[in-house]
Amino acid sequence: MDHEDFDTALIAAAMALAGEKGWANVSVLDAARAADLPLAQARQRFPFRVSVLLGLGRMADDAALSDDMICGSARERLFDLLMRRLDVFQQYRSGVRSVLRALPLDPPMALLLGGATLESMRWMADAAGIGTPGLGGLARVNMVVAIWAHTLRAWDKDESPDMGTTMAALEQGLDKATRFGLFPTTGTATGTIEDTGLPDLPQD
Repeated sequence: MDHEDFDTALIAAAMALAGEKGWANVSVLDAARAADLPLAQARQRFPFRVSVLLGLGRMADDAALSDDMICGSARERLFDLLMRRLDVFQQYRSGVRSVLRALPLDPPMALLLGGATLESMRWMADAAGIGTPGLGGLARVNMVVAIWAHTLRAWDKDESPDMGTTMAALEQGLDKATRFGLFPTTGTATGTIEDTGLPDLPQD
């Protein structure tokens, strides 16, 4: 079993246990035993319990970024990227919801995951074609974080199999962010990636 398969198996076991008895009652050791994985390797790969959640976040990022979209508007790309992240969370729905319930009771975990989420949303913004450098970029990344948080709250309550309520909440968040200027609209930054070819050579 390679590292990726090992990590996926342990994360899946941990999320299943969290859905059954609450995140506060789950340990890496419990997850390793439930998945019949070597304890020593589990300790090496996941030295802290929060490592499981950071690993799940990386899995969601990898899924979102697996198809490097080069067409469509920045808004369309961001919609697709965030929904791909949620598709991963949906696979572990009961466990993720248990973690969301535990966050208010564990400020250090909430702070650590908040930092990881900020970095994830920076990647999502960059992949969507939204500029992130400088103070303006930080403001735009924070807008993407707000969109994600709003959508995640809707997903938490959405029991529909097609996540229709979740997608509606995401569209609502994108609409609001558009009004605040998240997406480029003028000049060459149209929000759409186009193949413009080589620049014209100067005339003699």
